[in-house]
Amino acid sequence: MLREIIERFEDTVIVEEPVSKELEITRHLVKYRDRPVLFRNVDGWTVAGNIWSTRERIAGYLGTEKEKLLHFIADAMENPEPYRTVDGAPFMANSTADFSLRELPIPKYYPKDGGQYFTSAMVIAKDENGFVNTSFHRMMVIDEKRAAIRLVPRHLYAMWKEKAEAGEELDVRIVVGNPVHLLIAGATSVAYGVSELEIASAMSRRAFGKPLEVFNLRGIPVPVETEFVFEAKILPELTDEGPFVDITGTYDYVRKQPVVVFERMHHVDEPVFHALLPGGYEHYMLMGLPKEPQIYASVKRVVPKVHGVRLTEGGAMWLHAVVSITKQHDGDGKNAILAAFAGHPSLKHVVVVDEDVNIYDDREVEWAIATRFQADRDLVVISNARGSSLDPSAEKSLTAKWGIDATKPLDRKEEFERARL
Repeated sequence: MLREIIERFEDTVIVEEPVSKELEITRHLVKYRDRPVLFRNVDGWTVAGNIWSTRERIAGYLGTEKEKLLHFIADAMENPEPYRTVDGAPFMANSTADFSLRELPIPKYYPKDGGQYFTSAMVIAKDENGFVNTSFHRMMVIDEKRAAIRLVPRHLYAMWKEKAEAGEELDVRIVVGNPVHLLIAGATSVAYGVSELEIASAMSRRAFGKPLEVFNLRGIPVPVETEFVFEAKILPELTDEGPFVDITGTYDYVRKQPVVVFERMHHVDEPVFHALLPGGYEHYMLMGLPKEPQIYASVKRVVPKVHGVRLTEGGAMWLHAVVSITKQHDGDGKNAILAAFAGHPSLKHVVVVDEDVNIYDDREVEWAIATRFQADRDLVVISNARGSSLDPSAEKSLTAKWGIDATKPLDRKEEFERARL
């Protein structure tokens, strides 16, 4: 379970003293941005954060290398596998309808937050045709049993809207405290009808030699490895949600969003609540990593040799990227820039480099810009393009996108050779 995963990491920070769920958790998670932090006592509960805050830790857990993580995720997205239904799950050891969201270790992360927030929660829903959707959704606690859930216009929103227009509630399961293959799968953007649980199952098979196991909880499959499970319903009713700090570290504004009612709670013995720091490195990884295969696939369609894609931490792993290619024709660098923007429409800035540049080293990327880029020749600017709603500098989500072609001209390659021993 999650506790065993965290305790096996050698760099885990253990906080023994009592910690308040209001702002104090954030202070520790910010102090140890790239190290897992395990809180022994948050209102009597165990809480963990920054668990998956580095590529190396994620790759190591999944039995691969950081440079191969993109392909690991892409393979699972392209080749989902069936999951296995089992007869029981550890989270069924403790079940109750007598609980209060106010008393759970759900943090208030920043002073201007609208309230306590679920940030690592995924919602599992099943439509009339049997399709199972799993996706991340932040939820702001309203009272003991209700929260406001942020629904962007994607699959869960469509399922909720169909029910809401008929005046009905959408039955869901909310899961908190999951291993990283489940979290990455829940953050992918795939076609309606492709289940994220099957993507997680493909990753499980490749990493651990077995499919994902689920327990059928009143008609909806729930991964057996989760720590907390809530039976809930999303209502047609709307309420204010926000403010909330999103991935860029700036406040998202208040919106009218659906109300979710929590009806029953299940959890494992000695559960660990996952507190995902908004705008932290773990947020970057879980939101950004599933986008890298999309950029890779898009660039691969126009440039045959693509060696890697990295959404950078400096760009919140959402707005800035670096792409490594081998040019076969002059102009490939610019085509790669345009394809990267097509692969991840929220992308605002991309640098394209040659295969000899380490895209995981910011100094090497800057060196390539310094020695291989001329602004009047190699800069691509696209004005008034649709960008990310999370970019505070954009106006009504319209932004200027810019790409840097920091690749060597093919007819002068020898002039750019780096000295090596």
